[in-house]
Formats: sequence, structure tokens, C-alpha cells
Amino acid sequence: MSERILGYTDRLSAVPGDVVEFKVSAPLQGKFKARLIRLICGDDSPEGPGFKAEKIDSALDGTYPARQQRIMAGSYVWVTARQPFDLANFTLQAMIWPTLPGNGAPQAILGNYDAANGSGYALYIDESGCLAFRAGGNAPVSTGVKLLGRHWYEVYAVFDAGTGRVTIGHNMMLAYHGMAPSVSATHTLAEPVGEGGRFLIAAWNEDKFAAAHFNGKIDGPRVSARALKVAEIERLRDLPLDVELAQHVVAAWDFSRGIPTVKVSDVSGNRHHGRTINLPTRAMTGWNWDSSDFSFQSKPEHYGAIHFHDDDLYDCGWRTDISFEVPDGLKSGIYCAHVWQKDASGRKTEDFIPFFVRPPRGTATAPLALLIPTASYLAYANHQMISSWWFEELSSCKFATMSEADRYLEEHETFGLSVYDEHTDGSGVCYSSHLRPILNMRPKTDLWQFNADTHLTDWLEKLGIPYDVITDDDLHAEGVECLKPYRCVMTGTHPEYYSKAMLDALQAYTNGGGRLMYMGANGFYWRIAYHAGLPGVIEHRRAEDGMRAWFSEAGEYFMSFTGEMSGLWVRNGRPPNMLVGNAFAAQGFVNAVPYHRTDESRDPRVAFMFDGLGFEPIGDFGTVGGGAAGWEIDRADARLGTPPHALIVAAATDFPDSYHWVNEEMNHTHSAVNGDTNPRVRCDMMFFETPNGGAVFSTGSISYGGSLAFNGYDNNVSRLTENVVKRFVDPTPF
Repeated sequence: MSERILGYTDRLSAVPGDVVEFKVSAPLQGKFKARLIRLICGDDSPEGPGFKAEKIDSALDGTYPARQQRIMAGSYVWVTARQPFDLANFTLQAMIWPTLPGNGAPQAILGNYDAANGSGYALYIDESGCLAFRAGGNAPVSTGVKLLGRHWYEVYAVFDAGTGRVTIGHNMMLAYHGMAPSVSATHTLAEPVGEGGRFLIAAWNEDKFAAAHFNGKIDGPRVSARALKVAEIERLRDLPLDVELAQHVVAAWDFSRGIPTVKVSDVSGNRHHGRTINLPTRAMTGWNWDSSDFSFQSKPEHYGAIHFHDDDLYDCGWRTDISFEVPDGLKSGIYCAHVWQKDASGRKTEDFIPFFVRPPRGTATAPLALLIPTASYLAYANHQMISSWWFEELSSCKFATMSEADRYLEEHETFGLSVYDEHTDGSGVCYSSHLRPILNMRPKTDLWQFNADTHLTDWLEKLGIPYDVITDDDLHAEGVECLKPYRCVMTGTHPEYYSKAMLDALQAYTNGGGRLMYMGANGFYWRIAYHAGLPGVIEHRRAEDGMRAWFSEAGEYFMSFTGEMSGLWVRNGRPPNMLVGNAFAAQGFVNAVPYHRTDESRDPRVAFMFDGLGFEPIGDFGTVGGGAAGWEIDRADARLGTPPHALIVAAATDFPDSYHWVNEEMNHTHSAVNGDTNPRVRCDMMFFETPNGGAVFSTGSISYGGSLAFNGYDNNVSRLTENVVKRFVDPTPF
């Protein structure tokens, strides 16, 4: 499958006593080796602190049998029953919205066809983009008319065993449910259909796997045990089923039922239910959506479509190679299973498979917790922006440079996508899972998200500041209870994606007297949801506004997992300013700049913060852009909820024209949008007290963490941050 060793875990967060399962695919036959390390710093760049890891003697260490494990991307519906679909006479029908007709590959709509042995039947779109049908060893039947992408069609195939004739056809559904002239074709099959394989929707069988994945939406698929007339097919289009024809219906699936689940319901009464594989996108507008309602919960009958993609991936499904029980007493922190192989020439291929160890639930081993933004890691997991965004260089104002991970993902298309990417068919990616190798959630990678956050662990370790780690997964599942053992919680450098449960927990923590150190920027920006029944997956929709990678379709802003509207938290009535004082203001990726203290920094309330510091620029150095304020930056705004007593203790304003103002704050396009022309392109460092003796410190910059290690950690960014930590873990109320 690959020329490098790769792996993933079944969980990201673990406590002593939990068993972490590692799934590994190794390119070389024989064995691979593994050892446990505690990761301290992953920044191996020439300017950085260097890669640092502590070797941990553990039961994980050893040599293991090597095997290659296959990734099967592509979504579909698998119907549990099989025998009821081995029919003599039958009619297949569905409403479809194809997005890639004529992509050079067959795309199955529904049937039990098995390509490996040429048995069964399938209604599909052929390589040229025409509606087609195939059965047994017979030659395919095609209409010869290419379907148009992103248009609704009613499609059907009717087979009469008595005559051996099959008729296929389609009607394009025009606006508000008018129909264009129909297209059909009839052919007599020379051979019998034969018993098929599993009945699938949006794929067919091949070598015990699914293949010929459909790209686009499918709504209202039906199977009848009779050769129906066209008028009868149209009568079965709607629910409830036509009473006279219902007796002939074998299965009628209603995708509007069970939207938050993987269940697919047959409403014919025959109970031929199914389940989705690889998480195709649900809560999608169907053929009959008329824009009268925008939520599937209010009008589910208008959300009877599922959008399938040939590159959907939820779980690689690899077998477990290493099972590791987290021992009692293992220090909380970031850990990796370091796995590697060497070929005959001595060439080494290695991977660092991360997971996070926290103390037993309800306990703490330190007054400070580092809150690992695993939700944001998933949002960016295996992103391919650098190769797929046509505006990447325009938005970053620099030439794109591909890393080793970027190149690998460009050459290997089955590792799943991030919510910044588009599917093969151009639709946005709504779901992201950790049940796959995530190449950019590794040390020795770009200084963004995971690897940038190791600047914080490196600094904490160097200064000897005790800390535990907890994750977004823990925060979402347990709420404020997982924060209560700590006097202070420190975020990562880019905690961008938040569920309501997570946001509520942090707000309850600060309201209850907890201290929060927001160590980054562009935080608490996008609203997400976790799946209630599936582990390790988040959902996000790109609703109105925001610095977006793609746009959700009209009517598809509400998340299928929970029914909540997605998009920006500010558009959901929860601006980040209400929690941390500032919010995303601008971004630029050419250089970072220093902060300068303000008059408000002289306030006695923040004297502790500047102990030992003068009025020199703060952070005119750093690994991430050469300064402490940059990449993405936040700004205070009283209109959006910055507390009136908040102090802007330092600010950075000297940003070049490569920094662009966020578009959600623009009323219309104009020229004053960058750091040279717009006073709102600024970075604010903030402090304010919260109820019950708590407080919040906000850096407002993603680059901030990259300045901590400068000059052997002896610098004003490090000193200021140490001052804040010491005061924030002090139990004395503010």
C-alpha cells in the first residue's frame, strides 16, 4: 500500500488502565520495531529548539510481525439482507444528483452486481457519464445520453424475465419539480442475471470490497419485484408508498430517517434496513427541497438525500498490531509509539504515532493543565490545501512549498481529507476522523497545530513547570468536570474548532474561578459537533461568513450529527470575545512582528505580568515568522463582548499588506483590507478577571509559542509567560 511505515490508534486520549491499540501498515516484509517515547518537542527545524523525546521503557517496546494493510476509501450503503434481492422480475429506481458524470469510471447507483464474477445486476452511470445497466455476463446497456452534473434526475431500470428485456431511462427534474423530456433505451439480455452479491447503494461488489463508488446525491431508492411501467415508477416516487403498488415493493429506503446515525431505514414494511459505510454526508437537501425550510429537523421529508463520495473515509479498519495498556504512574503528557523498519541498504522508514495520557479521571498531578486541541487537529487532518487550493499562494502571499507529508498525500489519495479540502467532485468535506494515519499530526512536520503545540510542552519542561495534558475529546465528553481539578488551563496555539459542550465547559470554568491562558489565536472560531455513537469523528459545515475553504450548499448549514447550525461561533451568538476577550482579526503568513506594551500595562492589576520586564518590544524574535505576533492574530472588540474591564496590555500593529482582514467583518469589498491600510488588523494581548477569583490571559497570536525558546529560553516572551503561569496557579483569588 505504501513505501513508508504508517499507523494510527483507536483512541487519542487515555488514562492509566486504558488499552491503546496501534494499527500499523509496514511496507517491508518481516518485522518492524516499536518503542514508547514521551514527546517533548517536535520542532526539528534549523531555527527551532530541536527534536526532543524521552525514551520510556514499557511493555510496548519490541519487534512485531509486519504486514501491509489496505485502505478502502469511498462511501456507500450496505443492505443487511441479501437473498430478497435475487429477483426474476424487478424495477430499480432512484432520484440522483450526480456530481462527476463522465469521470472515466463506472459509478454504481444501486444493485447487487459483483464485478469479480459477473453476477447480479446494477443501475449505474457508465464511464462516459450515461445512465447504464449491467446484469450477469451481458454487455452493458446505456442510454448514450450524458447526464448533466449537479442536476436532479429520476432514473430507473426495468427487467422482465419473461422477455429478457431491460429498459432503462431518466427524467431530468427541472426547477420546482417540472420534468424535461425523458430518455430511455431497451435491450434484450442474452444471458440470465444470476445470483448477485451484497446489495449496495452507491457502489458495487468487487473482490469482497466495494468499488465503482458513486459521486453525488441519491434520494428515495426503491426496488420492486415486478417490471413496472413508467407511470407506476412515478407513483412510487413519494412517501407514503402508493397503496396499490406497495405489495410489489421489496425495499424503499428513506434517507431522511435516522440522519444522526449510520442506519438506513427501509419503510416498505419488509425491514430490509442497511447502514452507511465510510460516513457519506447526511442532512443533505433532496430532490424535493423547495427552500421553505433550512433545517432537516423541521422538515425531514425535504432532506431525503445522502451525498456519497469516492474518497470518503471514516475508519481504515486496520487490524491491531500492538495493544498497550497504559501503566499506573505513567506521567501525563504527549506520547508516541515510534515504529520503524530498515531495508537491506539500511534505509529507514519510521513513524511517530501520537496519543495523549491524562491522569485518572477526576484527579490531577499538577495545578496546570495543557488542553490539547484534538478537535482542531482533526479539522486539519491530512489537509491538502497547498496542492489543491487555487488561491493558496494568493492568500499567503508567498510561493507554496510542499513538505514531505504534502508530497506523500498528493501521491497517495486514500488517506482521507480534512474539512479544509474538497472531495473529488468539488463538494466540501464535512467529516474528519482520527481512525487513519494523520501525517500532519506528527513531530518533525510543519509548525502548525500539533507540532507547533510542542513549543508549549518544550517550554514547560525546560522551566520545570508541572503540568498535565487533557484533550478536546475529554472536554467534550466530560464538560467542566475534567477542568475542575486544575487552577489553570492553558490552550494550544490554535484551538479553532469547538463544540457547544466544549465552549460551555470553558465558560463555566472561568466563571467558576478558573484561570485560562489562551496561548494562540483564531480560537473558538468554528462550531463543530462530535458523533454521539461513533468514536473519533467531528462534523463541520461552512455556513455563512468566515475565512472559508469552501461554501456549504444552500439548505445544508445544519450538522447531521446533532441538528445544530454550524459555521462561525460569532454567527451562533457566541463570539470568542465573550470567553477570552479577543477574536480573529487577520491572517498573514510571511512574517511576524513584536508586541509593544500599552499604557494599560502600567495598571497595578497586571504588575505581576511584567515583573522583571521593561518597555522594550516583546517578541521581536521567534521560530514562527520571526516574531511573537503573527500568522493569525486576534483583536479586542467591545461590540462583540470583550469585557469592559479587560486590559489590552500589549499590542502589535505593524503588519504588512500580506496580512488580510477577516471577511466576516466586511460589509462590502473595498481596498482597505490589509495591514498597511486597516487599523483593525492588529493583535491584542489581554488580561481580565472573571467571577469567583478567576482570570483570563490571551496572547492573540499563533506565532507566540514559537518565541518561547529564543536565546535558550531567556527572553521577555518566556519571562512574561512564566510570570502569568506562576500567578495563575497561585490559589490567591484575583
